This record gives sequence, C-alpha cells and structure tokens, in this order.
Amino acid sequence: MKKNVKFKNGVWNLSGVIYFPNNFDNNKKYPSIVFGNPGGSIKEQTPNTYAEILSTEGFVVLTFDALYQGESEGEPRLLDNPFSRSEDIKCGVDFLTTLEYIDRKRISALGQCAGSGFAIFAALTDRRIKAVCGLCCTNPGATTREGWDGNKTLAENINILDQIAEQRTAEANGEPVRYGNYVPELDDINEMTYPDMVVGHHFYRSEALHPNSPNLYRFTGLADRITFDAYEFIPEFLDRPFLVIAGGKAGSLWQSKRAYQLSNGPKELCIMEDAGHFDFYNNPIYIQKAANKISQFFKENLR
Repeated sequence: MKKNVKFKNGVWNLSGVIYFPNNFDNNKKYPSIVFGNPGGSIKEQTPNTYAEILSTEGFVVLTFDALYQGESEGEPRLLDNPFSRSEDIKCGVDFLTTLEYIDRKRISALGQCAGSGFAIFAALTDRRIKAVCGLCCTNPGATTREGWDGNKTLAENINILDQIAEQRTAEANGEPVRYGNYVPELDDINEMTYPDMVVGHHFYRSEALHPNSPNLYRFTGLADRITFDAYEFIPEFLDRPFLVIAGGKAGSLWQSKRAYQLSNGPKELCIMEDAGHFDFYNNPIYIQKAANKISQFFKENLR
C-alpha cells in the first residue's frame, strides 16, 4: 500500500510517496525511513524500488523528489543545491512526526549515492534521525571537487569557478541557462569514460528513463557543491548507528570507505565484492541483498 503526499520545504511543496507495511494498522506505531535519492534521480526510480521492499519488512518509507526537481516545486528549476537537498531530508522527518502512526523515536535516514551524503549531513544536526545508512555512499562535495576517481586538481576547480562566474554574468544579462549532465549522454561516452558512468548512462537514459528525470543540473549550482562537505563533521556529530554499503568494484568505493573511517560511533561497513556502483540501481540480486542488510541494520538499531 502506498499514498502520494505533499510536504513543505520552506514555502515550496515537495512531492512524495509513503509506502506502508503489509497489514498496516493506523493505530500502531511504526519505524520509518526517509530516503534521500541519488543526484538527478526521482522517486519513481531506485527510491521506490527500495521502498517497496523495505515496507514489506515493517517500515513506513517516505520517498520524494528533491526541491527544484521532478514533481516537487521550487525555482529555479533543476538547481541541485546540497544544503536544500539535506534540508529536504529534515523536512521529511518533520512530516513524519505529524503522522500518528509514526514512532518518533524510530526515525531513520537512508541515502543512495549523493543522497547518502545528504542523509549524513542532515543527521549531523538533526538528532531525531536515530540511525543512518549510506548505500554506495558518496560525498557530493568531494565528487565535485575531486572527481569520480579522486584525482581532480585544484586548477580544474578554479577553471570551473571561472566559468561559473562568466555564466552567472551571462544569465544575469539575459543569456540562456547552461546545464550539465549527471551521467554522460551517448555522444559523450568514449574510451576515457569511467565504467560506472557507462552503466549509469544505460540506467538513467534507457532502463529507468523518465520524463521527470532529464539528466540535467544548472551549471552555476556547482559553486555550492565545490565548497560543500557532507563528511567534515562526521567524527564529532555522527554518533548514532551508521551503516555503509558499497560495491567492491565501484569507482565510488573510496568515498564509502572514507565515510566509514571518519565515524566514531557504532558503525558497520558492508562491501559486496563483485558489485559495481550501479548494481545497486539495476541488478535485482544486489538490490535485494542491500535491502536485506538495510532492513536488518535498522531493525537492530531502531528499538
């Protein structure tokens, strides 16, 4: 059972879906999960896939489109702001606390890829989040600053900031908005393209293609991501149970390991050795394995 919902982030309405456990009883109190979706993703893609599985395990699961994206409101459209993405998750927690069937002491956050970083960042200061899981975990700031492989240079970042400065001036003077792509489009794939991104292209531009997921972000928004760091304060403030799930063949593995290493609280690292980054998006075997691990972890730590 599921229900479409709306909830607020500031003045804007976010579009979400709540998934209910089997034999749901409105008079009972349930543990819940707020799902932070990958960058550029919408609720109809992997978030709902995991929500369907986890709800059968007894959780109420909230998925939603990020502010400025999908069916959610917000202007300018297709802005990917890391601070608003993290605030989305806190607002999801706000919304869950208004529902009579939610146990306020058993609210958790689950994020996938960039959504993991946003879930972590939200949990640092929102202590209503009692446990956190990062699935193929990445720090959106580090991905922007350091690249998918961690080798991006300062000079490259300065060059991007110079381009952003020029583009902001251009757009302020009436020129068209410039966009970037989350995963490469077909014409941009070549022998230098990271294998993860080739699979990512297939997933987002073919297998899970959806009109509300156009694979675009506002180029000028990268300025906020360059100076954003979801991981910086993990050692001080992420003292609640923390699970990291990663693929042993994923290009993002270094970011998952970094998140785990920084945490000083109760933590667990689960590496599925034969999995790549996008196996947790489109491979039913690894999706089920990850969902089973997430369910087990939250059941043990949301008591």
